[in-house]
Amino acid sequence: MTISTTTLGGTASNVTVAKVAHGLMQMTWTPSPVSDEQAFEAIKAGIDAAPTGSKVVLNSGEFYGTNPRTSNLELVSWFFEKYPEYADRAFLSVKGGTTATALEPDSSDANLRRSVDTTLEKLRGKKRLDLFQCARVDHRVSIEETIGTLATLVKEGKFDHIGMSECSADTLRRGHAVHPISIVEIEVSPWSYEEETKKVIATAEELGIAVAAYSPLGRGFLTGSIKKPEDLKENDLRRRLDRFKDENLRHNLALVEALTTIAEKKKVTPAQLSIAWVSALGKHVLPLPGSSKASRTLENLSAGDIQLSSAEFAEIQKVIDGHEVKGHRYFGEAINAHLWG
Repeated sequence: MTISTTTLGGTASNVTVAKVAHGLMQMTWTPSPVSDEQAFEAIKAGIDAAPTGSKVVLNSGEFYGTNPRTSNLELVSWFFEKYPEYADRAFLSVKGGTTATALEPDSSDANLRRSVDTTLEKLRGKKRLDLFQCARVDHRVSIEETIGTLATLVKEGKFDHIGMSECSADTLRRGHAVHPISIVEIEVSPWSYEEETKKVIATAEELGIAVAAYSPLGRGFLTGSIKKPEDLKENDLRRRLDRFKDENLRHNLALVEALTTIAEKKKVTPAQLSIAWVSALGKHVLPLPGSSKASRTLENLSAGDIQLSSAEFAEIQKVIDGHEVKGHRYFGEAINAHLWG
């Protein structure tokens, strides 16, 4: 299997990585976490498949767990404790910067230090923290102050590179002016391609920043496996999202069906088509799907090597333009208020 590669940005511009990154959130932030061994095999599969001399971006979070909320970091630590030879073959990106007990952004100097120190404590030195980013932009603290604090922590040797997440193009430009940003993480998929999405991707290209495009499969919806709310378990968090509510879901299925038709002609899965489309948005754009199975990790990785002709790309774009997506990306005013910070 051929795996395409690209480089990161900012202070990590010399780091070569697989074109498709690996999100670890659903390994632990779910009512039914997978076993450690299954998670380990999923991580190993991606790293083993990456070309010699390249790394795989592993995306974790300080709060990606339910009991405890740091369980994703602990899983990462256990993995590298068991397989130390993989440490230098992975690029670990961690989101944090929320309050210790909730998911409210808190970019105060004290809390950012707490968040980074908690991350390092849970990693136990088993893996270097390559990049740290605030999960959301704190409206109470200027982005210049936030990035300035993180730059100080870089100088202290706590981690190596700075990222940003769920920010606007203007905020990204301001943050980058304080310290080079290596990765900006935003939601990108055929059902999440807003005007601000395009602006962030263009600004990142201009400034030499990599884009980690999270949820390229629309939280699983674009795979075609979810056709009604009952296809999700009762405690599945997606049931709370507007786009998965009954009326909206039925309407949004038209987009999936149209993409599936194109995928069948291309002889790829709908998931691979979505990842390939996201990847085609730019050399600097890394699709960031989640995976808890080795087979799915490999399927996702291989999608980064699928080439779309100009006609195929235009056909997909026509489908996206012709299908209005119903429902917000998230739920609740408090969460929506922090999108495109």
